[in-house]
Amino acid sequence: MIAVAVGAALACIGISALGTGPGPAPERIDRGSLPVHPGSDRAAASASRTPTAPVRIRIPAIGIDQPLISLRVQQDGRLAVPDEPENIGWWSDGPRPGGPGATVVVGHVDSATGPGAFHGLSTLDPGDNVTLVRDDRSTITFTIRALRQYEKDAFPDSQVYATSGPPALHLITCSGAYDRSLGEYRDNLVVYATPSNDGSPDGVHPQP
Repeated sequence: MIAVAVGAALACIGISALGTGPGPAPERIDRGSLPVHPGSDRAAASASRTPTAPVRIRIPAIGIDQPLISLRVQQDGRLAVPDEPENIGWWSDGPRPGGPGATVVVGHVDSATGPGAFHGLSTLDPGDNVTLVRDDRSTITFTIRALRQYEKDAFPDSQVYATSGPPALHLITCSGAYDRSLGEYRDNLVVYATPSNDGSPDGVHPQP
């Protein structure tokens, strides 16, 4: 488990192995440039609003268009993971999309019976888009900036679970070699995304 202090109001949480089945050990993933947040009027404007919770995620490049379930910190201090490999969840006590900090979304890479919802996450590239639909029917689109694979004992907790700063989206799944003795993957994959700049404020649109 990777403990992560995300703020005084929250307990330490962690993310355990999300995949439950054996898998190949791909080459280490390191693509794109990590976002730099120098502070801007656009970020300040976004931070002044109170966005609603995300209810759906769309990633066209890998064919994802499905509801999100809520995930909370468990009694043991870990962030829960989706109960089924085909489900995708978001950290519901963390930042909401479009507000300050990083919205964190978690999915399985695989299971004992086949691929999980985030099986294709490692194939994404900088420039691909992710859209979150919020429960007020508005949408916010993020552009992927970077993919990074981390050993679990070197996971950048405060960077991934950022609860302040400009709006961001971080997608997490398991990666690397599968350790049969521990029954878990050795690494995590994090996909970093920031709000798209498509001519509308923060990439936010009402949904008909």
